Amino acid sequence: MARKYQRTFENYLCLQRVSLKTKEAYLRAVAQISIFHNLPPKDLTNDQIQDYLLYNIQERELAWSSCNVLFCGLKKYYQGFLGRNESEFSIPPRTRSKKIPMLLSREEVAKLLLSVSNLKHRALLATVYGSGLRVSEVVKLKAEHIDSSRMMIRVEQGKGRKDRYTILSENCLQLLKKHWLAHQPEEWLFFGKDKQLPMSISTAQHVYYNAKRKANITKGRGIHTLRHCFASHLLEAGTEIYAIKKWMGHTSLKTTYKYIHLSPEYLSKIKSPLDFLYKEAVA
Repeated sequence: MARKYQRTFENYLCLQRVSLKTKEAYLRAVAQISIFHNLPPKDLTNDQIQDYLLYNIQERELAWSSCNVLFCGLKKYYQGFLGRNESEFSIPPRTRSKKIPMLLSREEVAKLLLSVSNLKHRALLATVYGSGLRVSEVVKLKAEHIDSSRMMIRVEQGKGRKDRYTILSENCLQLLKKHWLAHQPEEWLFFGKDKQLPMSISTAQHVYYNAKRKANITKGRGIHTLRHCFASHLLEAGTEIYAIKKWMGHTSLKTTYKYIHLSPEYLSKIKSPLDFLYKEAVA
């Protein structure tokens, strides 16, 4: 894509106030289709766009989530930025792949944390699980965000550029204090090789995968699994879903429900409402 068009589209995305991560993904999607056809993206026909989408689905076999980011980026460029109508640009409806994440039990989360000997890494994983943080949020934590007097963590500019508070575990607070005394963080609680910079998201993911391997746990996917566990384990413990919604930073309860996956063991212990009636009523 010509640099002139890239700069103009980039300015458009800035005015749309999309997040930095989304902006980079959309710019990459438009740049890649331009490279694929060796033409400026504004000159591509709808058929050429469809050919590129088919290539990614059939040849590259991209996962649904990756395809969706690609589709959204091209839609933002062609419909939003260039203003093409449906006859000039159309994308077939995408049926979302619905996969229920394999949650870790409380025992498995404990086993995972205990497998980590590195104090900073254990504190990081405990913070993700104990407060339901996204990986992008935990790596940006600073000491000033830990409110031990109220036992809360302040999350600044999370997803959707929203600030919020979430709960702070007493056990997590003790781990953070030990980490602080041992490593003396400067600006970022969870720093990278350079103390002046926060730990990268990819490094945090590797920390989680290494812990899973040491604990011999095969269930679940990336570190985001711990956020699902946070929501599900809280609900199983009787926490109101509205509190969970607030702590997770969701605008809609529908989003929170997507994170709730009650374990079969928990469900098997739930009694039918009929069992709460007097025996005489059903005799």
